[in-house]
Amino acid sequence: MHLHDLWFILIAVLWIGYFFLEGFDFGVGVLLRLLARDTVERRVLINTIGPVWDGNEVWLITAAGATFAAFPDWYATLFSGFYLPLLIILLCLIVRGVAFEYRAKRPGARWQRNWEESLFWTSLIPSFLWGVIFANIVRGVAIGADTTYVGTHSDLFHGYAILGGFMTLAMFTWHGAVFTALKTLGDIRYRARSTARTAGLATLLLAAAFLVWTQVESGDAASLGLLALALVALVVSLVFNRLDREGWAFVFSGLTIVSAFAMLFVALFPDVLPSTLDPAWSLTVSNASSSTYTLRVMSVVALVFTPIVLLYESWTYWVFRRRIGVQHIPTAH
Repeated sequence: MHLHDLWFILIAVLWIGYFFLEGFDFGVGVLLRLLARDTVERRVLINTIGPVWDGNEVWLITAAGATFAAFPDWYATLFSGFYLPLLIILLCLIVRGVAFEYRAKRPGARWQRNWEESLFWTSLIPSFLWGVIFANIVRGVAIGADTTYVGTHSDLFHGYAILGGFMTLAMFTWHGAVFTALKTLGDIRYRARSTARTAGLATLLLAAAFLVWTQVESGDAASLGLLALALVALVVSLVFNRLDREGWAFVFSGLTIVSAFAMLFVALFPDVLPSTLDPAWSLTVSNASSSTYTLRVMSVVALVFTPIVLLYESWTYWVFRRRIGVQHIPTAH
């Protein structure tokens, strides 16, 4: 295996890890409006992800940084051609981070409600746009002979991409509902289970349509196996949710996300960004990668620091593993 192949796999792992973790993070944000009935319940939802949301976003920073270092041409073409949706996502993440920190700075109901609305929208919009972006990455975009994106912003919003956006929105909302049922106590826990059933069925329909479409256009035997695994894991998660086995339901909702995005990367390989104008102009793991020396240095750095980051993040989740309910929320907040 060449180093550029290895780094394609590592970058795929980083993106998949990001969507697994930030997926339920975004989902909880969307549920602030769909599930919570009052300010106290919205605070319960916020507190389920409050200790971990910023750590989850480290995966995004690392994935983008690794892409820049390992595949600079992929990074340049992707971030120039997709700069409007990526800019919107960036702005959402900035506002979202501020909302987490500032919501409880003042006791006023209007102040808190405005920040809660911000959390809802800055969770919903990225959930949709990430699906649009990755659908375009897999299907390909208008790349010219000089590796420059020559399309328009409207070219990114076609039927396949919009379906991908709705799939990720439904999937993250469902994943967040399963996580909420796992992390909460009382009435909100039972309503989260009910929401997970509804959102899970919507996810099943959208994921089946999008992933089958992907398989028909770009898939092979390996991607077909991952497609089947994603759909089976989704159904198993729904069954465990029905049986009130929240831990196993979360394991399999996570496996659904991992399998679905792994399928997209398998369908993409060996391209990293196909050209819809001429296959010869596509960016691949070989023609878009950095030098062998650069990839070797990156491999050493990753080997040293990745275990440290994983251990620290695992410790964070262990410390904040307990369920919370409305009885744990101070009335002043």
